[in-house]
Amino acid sequence: MKFTAAEIANLLEGTVDGDDTVEISSLSKIEESTHGSLTFLANPKYTQHIYTTNASLVIVNKDFKLDDEISPTLIRVTDAYQAFSTLLEYYNKNIESKKGIETSSIIDSSSNIPSSCYIGNFTIIADEVKLKENVIIGSHVTIEGDVSIGENTKIDSFCVIKTGTKIGSNCHIHSGCVIGSDGFGYTPNEDGTYKKIPHTGNVEISEHVEIGANSTIDRATLGSTRILRGVKMDNQIQIAHNVEIGANTVIAAQTGIAGSTKIGPNCIIGGQVGIIGHLKIGKNVSIQGQSGIISNIKDGSVIQGSPAISYKDYNKSYVYFRRFPSIIKRLESLEKNKNE
Repeated sequence: MKFTAAEIANLLEGTVDGDDTVEISSLSKIEESTHGSLTFLANPKYTQHIYTTNASLVIVNKDFKLDDEISPTLIRVTDAYQAFSTLLEYYNKNIESKKGIETSSIIDSSSNIPSSCYIGNFTIIADEVKLKENVIIGSHVTIEGDVSIGENTKIDSFCVIKTGTKIGSNCHIHSGCVIGSDGFGYTPNEDGTYKKIPHTGNVEISEHVEIGANSTIDRATLGSTRILRGVKMDNQIQIAHNVEIGANTVIAAQTGIAGSTKIGPNCIIGGQVGIIGHLKIGKNVSIQGQSGIISNIKDGSVIQGSPAISYKDYNKSYVYFRRFPSIIKRLESLEKNKNE
């Protein structure tokens, strides 16, 4: 698949500086580019590479100034990083524009699969599943009964979508995810054993949500576990039963959120964060990596630590944490001098 500089500039609403007929057929990093590839320059740390790159086309900011001659053609845009992201999205859509049903897939006759969809090899789709237009389902996916998936959503290989799950439009569920399995709920018996609590709810995922590889979202005990519009989740994240993640919240890898916790919109949660159940996290909250959250958090808070405290207080305290060995030595020396 080839594109000219003029076509790409038109897509990105940019201007061509150089040969607008030059063709590219691949994308690459600026320091590892080859002839016929396109790259971008947004970080000043990589400026030196524009003078040595083998790329045929480079996306730069409008105000970028050259200190020497270069060989590639430039496309000048308002924001090079954002423009390259747009191009990546467009490129992926073109290379993934598959349609049809692979013969090795198994689909129940009661399910609705539009002709614009793609169903990969060895995928199983149970009864009463409803797909909207342009859904892409990878290979070895299992979709249980009464699932609905919105238009332009992509489910990657080896995912399991359990009964009753609702997924909105323009979502991306990466490989290995399990959506809608039972939550972790048990009641203790008098003899020390545990009895499983049935989970009869479902998972509801809104529009423009992305869920990273090997993440799990458990169904609600009653009602729904909800992931709201625009949420972005990294790999290996655990969302327990009846959790609600507010719109446009982002969560980094290996974070776990226990049951019935409600997280507000526009939060930023770092990697390996643990949040206990039945909490309320406000809107616009930032939680630093490896924090442990054991209480409700107010709107706009920035916290760190385990148990987490104010980010500023944590940094002040950390100064003393690092000095503990020398402080102990000083105390021991003072005690020794006092005894003498």
